[in-house]
Order: sequence, then structure tokens, then C-alpha cells
Amino acid sequence: MRSLLLLLLGAVSAFSQPFSFGVKAGVPLTDFLSTVQGPNFGFNSTTNRYIVGPTVELRLPFGLGIELDALYRHLNYSGTSFGIDTLTSSSTTGGAWEFPLLAKYRFPSKVVRPYVDAGIAWDTLSGLTQTITTTVFPNHTFTMTSSTPQELNQNTTTGFVTGAGVDVHVFFLHLSPEIRYTRWGAQHFLSSNGGLSSNQNQAEFLLGVTF
Repeated sequence: MRSLLLLLLGAVSAFSQPFSFGVKAGVPLTDFLSTVQGPNFGFNSTTNRYIVGPTVELRLPFGLGIELDALYRHLNYSGTSFGIDTLTSSSTTGGAWEFPLLAKYRFPSKVVRPYVDAGIAWDTLSGLTQTITTTVFPNHTFTMTSSTPQELNQNTTTGFVTGAGVDVHVFFLHLSPEIRYTRWGAQHFLSSNGGLSSNQNQAEFLLGVTF
């Protein structure tokens, strides 16, 4: 009986830790990809203006906390190149999952608490699909699909993250707008002709809603 009571107390203690769960959503303030137009080639990319994913935080004493996010964004780009009697076009789509692990400090306040955070992040690509169409004039066309784009440099990269925001406590919710900056250690994409590359400097605005 005593062992069972101790087990129950341990379970209650484990589940009563000050965890908060919720979602983060926002918009990128920088482009995921940089493109260049050349005389015989060209790349185009549209930055998808959303970032979204779940978040969890362990709230510690003295305003400290540890946060883990899983943020998703969609990416796409297209390219064309010209030869003497050929035209090659490509279309690439996929997604990027970002996993920031942050240490957070909230400044003392009652309702609105400014905070700063910093840590490391991992970013990995998923669902990459590239379709390449080659036209040999006058009337021959070949199409190929691949999950490893020609411009792919590194599927996973790590970086350093820092940010600042405010935590607004409204009833049972916490609203946390934040500006966040990440410096990635390597580029996901880098074309051989220099027409396409992924940015190593990333800024974004995020709004967290947790309870």
C-alpha cells in the first residue's frame, strides 16, 4: 500500500511540473532562398509567408524557462537554362522543419513580461521533389522527377538562435509575440552556377499562444 501511494505521489508530481503547451505561428522577415538571373540561366523563388508549429516550455523558478519548438515552412523555386538547341526547366517544392531549443529569461512584471531567449536550432528538409523538363529542338521533350534536387547542398544544418519578445498573460492564456534571429552554419541549397543559394541569416516574427 505504501509503495502504491509513493508511486501515485510521484506520478502526480511528474505531471504537475510547470509545463506549457501551445502553438507558434508567424511570418519570415527574410527570404529563405536567394536567386540570381544570368545570361543563359535563371532562378525564381517565392517566399511563403507563414511559419507554424507546436511549442512546449518548461517554466523554472526565477523567470527562467526551457523552450522547444517544431516550426514548419514550405519552400519552392524554379529554374531555366538555355543551350545551343536545348531548353531545360525545373520546378522544386518541399518543406523545412526547424527545431529551436532555447533557454529563456522573463523579466519581473505582473501582466506583461519582456523576455529574451537564446539557444541552438536544427533545420532539416522534407518532402523534396524536383521535376526537370528538357526540350531538344525541334520536338523532343524529356521529363525526370527526383527527390534530390541538383542544387541540394546539405539536407540538415544547425545554427545559433537569439530572440526577444513579451509574454502577455490573459486569463489562462499566454500570448508571446517575438522577433527571432538565426544564423545557420551551412546552406541547404547552393547551385553550381551561383544562381541559387539558401540564406544563412534568418529573421522571423512569431506569435506564441500557450496555456
